[in-house]
Amino acid sequence: MFSQDVIREAQAAARQAGITPAALLAVMEVESGGRLFAVVQGRNEPLIRFEGHYFDRRLTGSKQARARELGLASPKAGAVANPATQSARWVLLGKATQIDASAAYESTSWGVGQVMGSHWLWLGYPNVQALVAEVRSGAAGQIRLMVRYIDKAGLISVLNAQDWPAFARGYNGPGYAKNGYDRKLAAAYRRHAGGAGTTDAGTVLKAGSKGEAVRELQQHLAALGYGIAADGLFGPATQAALRRFQKENGLVADGIAGPKTLAALKTAIARPTPGWWSAIKAGFFRLFGLS
Repeated sequence: MFSQDVIREAQAAARQAGITPAALLAVMEVESGGRLFAVVQGRNEPLIRFEGHYFDRRLTGSKQARARELGLASPKAGAVANPATQSARWVLLGKATQIDASAAYESTSWGVGQVMGSHWLWLGYPNVQALVAEVRSGAAGQIRLMVRYIDKAGLISVLNAQDWPAFARGYNGPGYAKNGYDRKLAAAYRRHAGGAGTTDAGTVLKAGSKGEAVRELQQHLAALGYGIAADGLFGPATQAALRRFQKENGLVADGIAGPKTLAALKTAIARPTPGWWSAIKAGFFRLFGLS
């Protein structure tokens, strides 16, 4: 399992990105088996997987012929087997880089998130070497790459909602159910959240949630003029009020109270209270949908 240093790095990265830390740790665990590094020639290196069919597509002419001759490339997926050990995989990658380093790096999935190097441009890196440098820089670099991918793929909201099938489809592909990827995520999340759906970054509240955390959320919304009852049950009225608050405050209006929304609510509550006439007008406008 992850060390406390890795957990702290993951929690920090999650908070910065607005992700529930337990959810990010769950994805990290399922993707890596709880292991971030392999010792290769005395150095900690990220876990990798080399894809020979990707490499084949990125080569032409004599480079492609040479790679196929050495068993490093094939037009058929799976034809180039990955060795069982990470040390051997790094040797395989090293041979591929001697033919074409950029193509070899692009054909490799990297680190705790197993992000393909071929995504470097889409993820905003200047080149694939910059992506590789990030992921090889340590645990924090691996986690940053993973979070960048989750964010770019538009998966933060479904991850915070603990919609495991939707996240699994977006992150692992349409065949996710064959290996129970979504079920593994759910089980890992329960472990990291202590079974309660909470982390030190706060509770993720959504339709169906109930309890004191929901009551506090409702009290905050009511205090801000979104007239709802504080009954501790997250129903349609609470969801609608929350979506309205999110929309009015530049947040994703998904009706889910994750870390970003909860922080925005606390900030709004802490603002100076408006005069009584301004408060009445604000409540009136919201009641009749005029704001």
